Amino acid sequence: QLQLVESGGGLVQAGGSLRLSCAASGRTFSNSTMSWFRQAPGKEREFVAGILRSGHYTYYADSVKGRFTISRDNAKNTVALQMNSLKPEDTAVYYCAADLSGRYASAPRQFGAWGQGTQVTVSS
Repeated sequence: QLQLVESGGGLVQAGGSLRLSCAASGRTFSNSTMSWFRQAPGKEREFVAGILRSGHYTYYADSVKGRFTISRDNAKNTVALQMNSLKPEDTAVYYCAADLSGRYASAPRQFGAWGQGTQVTVSS
């Protein structure tokens, strides 16, 4: 089982950038699909971005496409989310998640390992 720890959240002005990182412990990282989700107060957890095992295939929610970039380093067991042109509606707790089956996945129920979350706040 993977253990995931996020870092890099904070407060930023609209239009700014942040880079989130997720460090994984466990031998199954390179075989796992990795994703970022977010949850704003009073809202359901939503998919943000995903990356398959090799790192060559990425996919995004329409709301972040063109602004966010997901990447991974299988040698270092890390996955990152570069967030540019941030908007106030991007404010949420961001979670790193792993699907150990390595499939294309974007529903929270498909992910068996989760980090504790990191807060991102975008001021207007």
